[in-house]
Amino acid sequence: MTLEILEIKLEMTTNSILLSGIKEKAKKLGFDDVGFCNASVSSAISKNLVQFVKEGWHGEMHWMKKNLDRRKNPINLWKDAKSAVVVLVNYSNNTNPLKNLKKKNKGLISIYAKNKDYHQWIKGRLKNLANWTITKTKGQVKVFVDTAPIMEKPLAQAAGLGWIGKHTNLISRNLGNWTFIGIMLLDVDIAPKVVTKKDSCGSCSHCLDICPTKAFPQPYKLDARKCISYLTIEHKTHIPRKYRTLMGNRIYGCDDCLAVCPWNKFAKVSNHIAFLANKKLDNITLKKLSKLNKNDFRIFFSGSPIKRIGRDRFLRNVLIAMGNSSADIMIPDIIRLLNDQSPLVRVAAVWALKKLNKKRFKEEKYKYFNVETDNEVKKEWLLNFNENNEGLKNI
Repeated sequence: MTLEILEIKLEMTTNSILLSGIKEKAKKLGFDDVGFCNASVSSAISKNLVQFVKEGWHGEMHWMKKNLDRRKNPINLWKDAKSAVVVLVNYSNNTNPLKNLKKKNKGLISIYAKNKDYHQWIKGRLKNLANWTITKTKGQVKVFVDTAPIMEKPLAQAAGLGWIGKHTNLISRNLGNWTFIGIMLLDVDIAPKVVTKKDSCGSCSHCLDICPTKAFPQPYKLDARKCISYLTIEHKTHIPRKYRTLMGNRIYGCDDCLAVCPWNKFAKVSNHIAFLANKKLDNITLKKLSKLNKNDFRIFFSGSPIKRIGRDRFLRNVLIAMGNSSADIMIPDIIRLLNDQSPLVRVAAVWALKKLNKKRFKEEKYKYFNVETDNEVKKEWLLNFNENNEGLKNI
């Protein structure tokens, strides 16, 4: 045996021991699955991202366009990166959010947001894993949890942890759709050859068919501007009128395309208490949520990812759900919010009032329109008052 071959075998053995050690450490830290891959992604994936932005499907997520060159490939973010360790965390709570769409007096919050903010939970443990890894590799590492321009889902697929489904989300055979992704980049080459998971969606189109706003132009393509998760979380201004009724009682995120996926039959309830649904968010009514002022909002959602969108955007979503509730009991609270300091809230209140009670809407218009100072709110009063005008129907 030549010295060169011996060195290669020793390197392979060393890598195998390191990979096993990283996996074992990751599992002890609470991660549910671990994979390894090269830090670079294919040119085809980069081109898909560029096309997504070119089509304008990123909407108001301007950071995607701003960081496009860095986002196209992890090695553009860190030129020394050679390998990626990808971890998955299961957040399934074994409930079907589709059943809650019928509870119109309550706001539907995406499963992932019903308890603690996952960013801190994952990042703290990833840093622990990184510190342990550094002692073994003597190199450098960087960790990412949905907070930097890095393509987590393609890396997870390359690491053999699942495949990207027709709804553009990662699907794991063991965990279904309900996973968070964390990334650790290393400046050493430890990635083994991985057999990428085959797309196992087949002819199924449940996720595409169920989308309320038809946000998928075609399989594996998402127009975020139409997505209710985008509209309720990332969209900072007034919700386009054509999507408001379609939002139903969804006030933060939307799980429809995830919940309907047949692969969820293999999902198990998360072992992590931090991700199990907080009962107070299951039982609180739209009426109570509508009473939150800025301070109440900060306290109520302390430690929750919901806190980041702020009280005004949250109440905008709540008011749209109130308008879709068909419940006259909501009217007094909607009228109270016609006086809210935020134009974002007032626009939603105008729409919600018209949706629930046309007669009361006309009465309140004569009280509020002439004293309104914001042009967008005045426009909303007029659009609803003249909704039969042909030129206004599709605004």
